[in-house]
Amino acid sequence: MVVGFIGSGNMAAAMARGWASAKDDSPSEMLFTDSGSGRATALAKEVGGRAVESNEELVRESDFVILAVKPAALELVAEKLPAPRAVLSLLGATPLEKLVGHFPDSAVIRLMPNLGVEVNRGVVCMAEPEGVDEEILADTRKLLGSIARVHELPDESMDVATAVMGCSPAYFAVVAEALGSEGAHGGLEPDVAIKLVSESLAGTAALLGSRTPFEIQTAVASPGGSTEAGLEALAAAGGADAFRAAFEASIARMRGN
Repeated sequence: MVVGFIGSGNMAAAMARGWASAKDDSPSEMLFTDSGSGRATALAKEVGGRAVESNEELVRESDFVILAVKPAALELVAEKLPAPRAVLSLLGATPLEKLVGHFPDSAVIRLMPNLGVEVNRGVVCMAEPEGVDEEILADTRKLLGSIARVHELPDESMDVATAVMGCSPAYFAVVAEALGSEGAHGGLEPDVAIKLVSESLAGTAALLGSRTPFEIQTAVASPGGSTEAGLEALAAAGGADAFRAAFEASIARMRGN
């Protein structure tokens, strides 16, 4: 299967890198365009793909077209394209109905991946497709499954999902940066401090598969111990409330508020 990327920004690059390192169900070839930035050529060279001259050429040669442009560019890009066989949209805050309106003769699937796809540990939310051919849908699930866990959701839930899984790697990185910095200030080598934090995050993620967040907190925080003191300091500083505020700000921006 040939996958073409219209747009070669950060998320397109993450998906392409993930597929380049995936063992199974990866594209047979990846094609790239950009708006003149040169990113397509650089990314194609990095992952063993091919930069092409135009979006029209890319559509003609691709089985799946990944739309990875800014939402404001949707109309301008769509009006110049021949009908792709299948469009996989990464456009934030752009509902399925609007996408189908711009690509009425194509199979249209709305996606939201997070940055973990780059290392084959991503999460991809897919809006429940409407009227998409089963063969196209099966191939899409295979492609995405090689770089991520795929969750199919109602279209109206996609913005909330984006605020939870699409934005959260940046929030987790803030936590890692803060703890790693404190570890370095306390005498650890900076790379050791970050490694300790990242491995702890990975272990906690695995634990969340079988324990609730509350269970993990109570298992770590012995009464009167150092973790309890840290949790009390987090609460006093509004730690959990800060993440809630981040979620609300993300949702508000997506909804134009």
